[in-house]
Amino acid sequence: AAEENIQKKYSAWDRVCFSRDKKRPIGYDYINALIDQFYEFHGDRIMTDDKAVTAGIGFFDGKPVTVIAQEKNENFGMCSPQGYRKALRLMRQAEKFHRPILCFVDTPGAACGIEAEEHGQGEAIARNLFEMSSLRTPILSIVIGEGGSGGALAMAVSDQVWMLEHAVYSILSPEGFSSILWKDPTRVAEAAEKMKMTAGDLLKNHVADRMFAEPEDGLEFHLPEVAKELKQALTEVLPELLETEMEELLQKRYERFR
Repeated sequence: AAEENIQKKYSAWDRVCFSRDKKRPIGYDYINALIDQFYEFHGDRIMTDDKAVTAGIGFFDGKPVTVIAQEKNENFGMCSPQGYRKALRLMRQAEKFHRPILCFVDTPGAACGIEAEEHGQGEAIARNLFEMSSLRTPILSIVIGEGGSGGALAMAVSDQVWMLEHAVYSILSPEGFSSILWKDPTRVAEAAEKMKMTAGDLLKNHVADRMFAEPEDGLEFHLPEVAKELKQALTEVLPELLETEMEELLQKRYERFR
């Protein structure tokens, strides 16, 4: 009941605005708060490096993990095909060494310019969806801000999806939804409500597996508090995922997305 009251305190549009707040911690902040001895890898081995994606390896609770984070301070977190290919390169490496993969999702959507299309944006996203669905190592994704469209899903075909309280996750933005459905971009608040894109809604609909409360006065000075809750949950869940029989893990992942 208390959780429901918290959820009712803010509208869906309020939460969209919170998720976009420039003061929110970004992917690298969570890496610094949760991961020890992080070593970043660069490039997709085909073209170049996309700074909107931070990817590398480190230690969580003394165990090696692969970490992939979308960075909101670089092109608004909108990843290019090179970013998705870099992420997939690190995921395949994680599979080889049976390291769990931890993804921090924070993007309004994939990069949508002509250059991204010319470099195969659609194929890069589809490839991630295809490969992640059968990747033989545990994958856990945490939506820390905006989770928009295929740009977010390409980092979230996971065994579990967690969300922060003021994070959102949807097929497109409320602006896009209202423009397409009603030909009226001003009805964003109504659109956000109908889209059921908040952590509370997605938890009820079993799209998200866990929701983590945020301090009421914002996250800017309270990252350690949120990170502490995340660390405790990860300490419980990552060993469980690693100990699960691989065929069972893949079957559950398949059923989740079916």
